[in-house]
Amino acid sequence: MNVLSLFDLSASQIKHVLELAGAIKVHPAGYQSSLKGRSIAMLFEKPSLRTRVSFEVGIHQLGGQAIYLDAQMVEPGQRETEEDIARNLACWTQGIVARVFKHDTLKQLTASKIPVINALCDQHHPCQSLADILTIQERYPVDLRVVDILYLGEGNNVCQSLMVGAAALDLKLTVITPPQFGPNQDFMAQLNAQYPHHKVVVGTDLNAVEHADVVYTDTWLSMGDTRSEQETLAAFSPYQVNQALVERLQATTVLHCLPAHRNHEVTDEVLDGPLSSVLQQAENRLYVQKALLHMIYQELGA
Repeated sequence: MNVLSLFDLSASQIKHVLELAGAIKVHPAGYQSSLKGRSIAMLFEKPSLRTRVSFEVGIHQLGGQAIYLDAQMVEPGQRETEEDIARNLACWTQGIVARVFKHDTLKQLTASKIPVINALCDQHHPCQSLADILTIQERYPVDLRVVDILYLGEGNNVCQSLMVGAAALDLKLTVITPPQFGPNQDFMAQLNAQYPHHKVVVGTDLNAVEHADVVYTDTWLSMGDTRSEQETLAAFSPYQVNQALVERLQATTVLHCLPAHRNHEVTDEVLDGPLSSVLQQAENRLYVQKALLHMIYQELGA
């Protein structure tokens, strides 16, 4: 089974991964052999802190071996094709965790015929969104369908994966972006086709949002973006998460997938304040990734 995006998981599988992540968080000792005897290749074209460490620690805690390969070591598409890299990795390893620039690279890696998990690409960041939703569940141990979630910033990979997760679980999510920076139209078509009755609303007018329990933002300038900082600040500054906005919306949780550009998309006062759950969010990457790996290798028999 490949997880190139949350579209690859059914709504019931997403719910199951979240339930399993909660169980692993409470009773980690029960899952120490989930990857026993298995080696997982970690192919990273982009730098990483949370993703790399949480996957390496998680694979180790599940009894497996993580093998880290950065772009300089492998040079995908230069020394050899992505398909050839994948087929070679399948000779020695039982899975690939890949953090890449382009979603097409992930598709090419599926030539390996072993599971491929997206650890971030230009279109999706599925493991991040699983951790986001787990964090929201922990913050609001009620019916999540009554929680108002607001995402502010660019309609990027993090945003799009959050939209899929929210649609799958019937959550209320409002996405507010600057004009011309919304989610990809092909993505929107796929979301509407797979979840025609979703409660995800996309707009550009932050003033129209009257309330949010959860306010989520991400960096305004991601790795690989070519626009200037001046251009970015001009477009995104009205969407900053600051104390005045949090108070106006009566929010009780602030999320950020990190790394943060402090006092750009979010102020220090908010990021370090009592409503911030960013470290809980980061910690939960470990548990959802362990849950996903356990499901793929133990329950689905990969």
